[in-house]
Amino acid sequence: MNSESSKLMKILTLLYMFIKPAIIFLLFLLMFIWGIQITNQSSRKEDISAAEKSIQKAAVTCYAIEGRYPPSYEYLKQNYPIDINTDKYAVFYSVFASNIMPDITVLEKQ
Repeated sequence: MNSESSKLMKILTLLYMFIKPAIIFLLFLLMFIWGIQITNQSSRKEDISAAEKSIQKAAVTCYAIEGRYPPSYEYLKQNYPIDINTDKYAVFYSVFASNIMPDITVLEKQ
């Protein structure tokens, strides 16, 4: 029995020596992938925020020049410099009145 338990201990030790580095590697790999995903999410949120601010700035510029907010997003695009990637983002522009700031929402397309 002593030799069998000695062999079993050697096998378990060898398994531990090979499995421990593999588990550590997998943990680091998972943390790296998780970090990349968080960075991508943050970048997308910043892009959406920048697009909304760009549209709002153009709408305020229109109000300052023309005395009214733009009647539509299309009007704003034609007359003021806005560069929004419409393949990647959907813009929702809702006007209540010409003297009230429109509701501007930018969402990422799926």
